[in-house]
Amino acid sequence: MRRAALLTGLVALLAACQSPAPRVAAPAQTVATPDLEALYARRRAQGHTVYRVDPAASDVRIYVFRGGRAAPLGHNHVLSAPDFDGYVSLDGEAATSAHFDLRFAFDALTIDDPALREATGGSFAGPRSESDIAGTRRNMLGERVLDAANAPALHLHALRVEGDWPVLVARIAVDWRGRRHEDDVLLQVDRDDEGLRARGELVLRQTDLGITPLSILGGLVAVQDPVGVRFDLRAQKWRNEP
Repeated sequence: MRRAALLTGLVALLAACQSPAPRVAAPAQTVATPDLEALYARRRAQGHTVYRVDPAASDVRIYVFRGGRAAPLGHNHVLSAPDFDGYVSLDGEAATSAHFDLRFAFDALTIDDPALREATGGSFAGPRSESDIAGTRRNMLGERVLDAANAPALHLHALRVEGDWPVLVARIAVDWRGRRHEDDVLLQVDRDDEGLRARGELVLRQTDLGITPLSILGGLVAVQDPVGVRFDLRAQKWRNEP
């Protein structure tokens, strides 16, 4: 009975992320956070073709994975970003002239929506209680993990774009709390006279952003380091106001 009670307590701990491990301190230097609307307005004035991403028509899903020897008793998480800022610009027709920026505010994230969990299926399926979801949000946004009060947003920025339409490879910078991580992302980008659609996937590791993933009791209860991101972004041309 005591062993069963202990396991039940551990599952509740993992489900609500009650005790995240300490986050590695971010470096002292800061990465500049630009005013995206002003930046792309300047590019538009310089003759670039500028697109604004429409969050309502886009889909961004983030997957966080249970880990440790007691993983089957815990929960995976599905997050979505229903609201964010995003812009794309082209200087001519060459894909290599593309620039893009995306900024995600942590407090706008949706955590473990039942429909998204069901759509993901497998070990992600099944609803979670409102109290568990509230606990996950509280601790995920807390100072020992995302520290949303002091670092409220994650910024993705294209450093360069290679490939050719419609298959591109973007070198991106992920900026958060003064720390920068770079990675490559394969993109499928379709465009017409009205707008464009960009689809792709990337994997971020918490340790690359200075976060030590949850691990307690010698790894019996843990959260895996990689975080999966799938996105389907739709953007419209930024046209002159009537």
